[in-house]
Amino acid sequence: MSQQNQGQVIPVSNALKLKMGSRFGGIDPSALAKAEAALKGLSDSFVKMDAARDRIRSDGYTAETAESLYFRAHDLKGLGSTYGYPLVTRIAGLLCRLIDDPATRLSAPLFLLDAHIDGIKAAVRGDIRDVDHPVGKALVEELERRVREYEA
Repeated sequence: MSQQNQGQVIPVSNALKLKMGSRFGGIDPSALAKAEAALKGLSDSFVKMDAARDRIRSDGYTAETAESLYFRAHDLKGLGSTYGYPLVTRIAGLLCRLIDDPATRLSAPLFLLDAHIDGIKAAVRGDIRDVDHPVGKALVEELERRVREYEA
């Protein structure tokens, strides 16, 4: 190439970017970081709930393992709606209701505990957030029916 054919790079100003803000579209990056941390918190709660169920399977359904599951369900009951999953809050609330009383906690059927845990996981995996969703509604109605039968 000769010296005459060399190109010159001219930086173009991005006036639109200056007017609109960063690539976050005006969203505060610290707010985005908080939201990501919150989702990680919800994910951590799922991991802890699975660990509580695994402990029940490995160590047996004891007062200690049942209490651990209750605390994990209670965490998800509080976190579900906060992170946009009212269905998770509802199912976790039913699980809490099922095992709320330490005096009767150990009589709760394990298959019903598993159904609640699996329902919570399915709701998140399927992005079924609301109780009004047809699948979410059917799931909650069935779990409520089973809990009522157990309580009777």
